[in-house]
Amino acid sequence: MNHKAIDSLLANEYFDPSSFLFPTNKTTHGDSMSTNAILTKPAVSTSVLSQTLWITAFAAATAIGARVEIPNIPVPYTLQTLFVLLAGAFLGARNGAISMMLYLAVGALGAPVFSLGGFGFAKLLGPTGGYLIAFPVAAALVGYLVHQYKSFPAVLLSMFAGLLVIFTSGTLHLYAFYIKDLAAAFTSGFLIFSWWDVLKLFAASMIYFEVAKRWRRLG
Repeated sequence: MNHKAIDSLLANEYFDPSSFLFPTNKTTHGDSMSTNAILTKPAVSTSVLSQTLWITAFAAATAIGARVEIPNIPVPYTLQTLFVLLAGAFLGARNGAISMMLYLAVGALGAPVFSLGGFGFAKLLGPTGGYLIAFPVAAALVGYLVHQYKSFPAVLLSMFAGLLVIFTSGTLHLYAFYIKDLAAAFTSGFLIFSWWDVLKLFAASMIYFEVAKRWRRLG
């Protein structure tokens, strides 16, 4: 810097020589907003990616659970509901429901993700259709209740409520379209699964309660 420039700066009544040695970080409101936006955008993107991965993971796990089955007529025993309950608990009401809707959509569009390797819209109208269409509702209910009440008995009751939604829907579907006898539909579509789903209920509750001590919510 030449001597004339220095003299000009010193003559300026607003000039502060210390600013050369101790520059301050002055930003306008607009600059601050821009900085916050830059810092926030990657975090938001990471969050969306994480949620998408977990939603997809639970949909895939439910598909795998459908292939772990014990044959039974008209509805086989599977592990699907275990993952429905866990999806709601770990992902929350919204993402749990989205995960199950993704599972149903993939199956309806032709992927063999339902029990017995089933697929297509026809499967949703078959004997197991009432159970399947209740998956998103059950996951949403479990997700809502679990995040309101956090003790183990509350988690257990929340998941029981989710199972109740699934089996009520499944039983009514069997009654309306297949068996035409409410008592028989209740026996074939509800009571017969009681021992199997009590096991899954306790398994899902314990898995969630233990894992939630460190990670209460995934995604």
